Amino acid sequence: METLQPVQEKKVSRVINVLSIAIPVAVAVMLGIRQKVDLGSWTSYLPHLNAIINSLTSVLLLLGLFFIKQGNVQAHKRVMLTAFGLGSLFLVCYILYHITHESTPFGGQGWIRPVYYFLLVSHIVLSIVVVWFVLRAVYFALSGQILRHKKTVKYTFPIWLYVSVTGVVVYFLIEPYYLH
Repeated sequence: METLQPVQEKKVSRVINVLSIAIPVAVAVMLGIRQKVDLGSWTSYLPHLNAIINSLTSVLLLLGLFFIKQGNVQAHKRVMLTAFGLGSLFLVCYILYHITHESTPFGGQGWIRPVYYFLLVSHIVLSIVVVWFVLRAVYFALSGQILRHKKTVKYTFPIWLYVSVTGVVVYFLIEPYYLH
């Protein structure tokens, strides 16, 4: 695939920047909606599905690193695009859950409470930041700008992996407090 022209590059950068702002703002608005929608009891399973999605994403990210270190670009591309797809699915499931359910308060006490909140806050902040990095990394890879892709993934990979792993850890810490 050939590299996009500068005019197209500016358009793509603008779209990436807009999405990187619009997605977290949309999620924040959804979280702030007090009137919850009833989509059925199936939505109570979404946090569990999200934990599976985050776990799979973590594994795929590590596989992507492994494949690229082995020089297997096709396998790397497949697993990374699958990780990107899972991230998109996670976002949809996350929004669906939070427009149908109140946030679950953490009930842990003692030393685990500040650990939980540190992980939660760092997870949330970095999940906002990683959107821009992931979109740029995917764009650079798909447009054949491999050097720019490599420079971007130096930051994208550890942030995305941290967000995926801490998403699972936060889930396990709060899971006992979900209403079952």
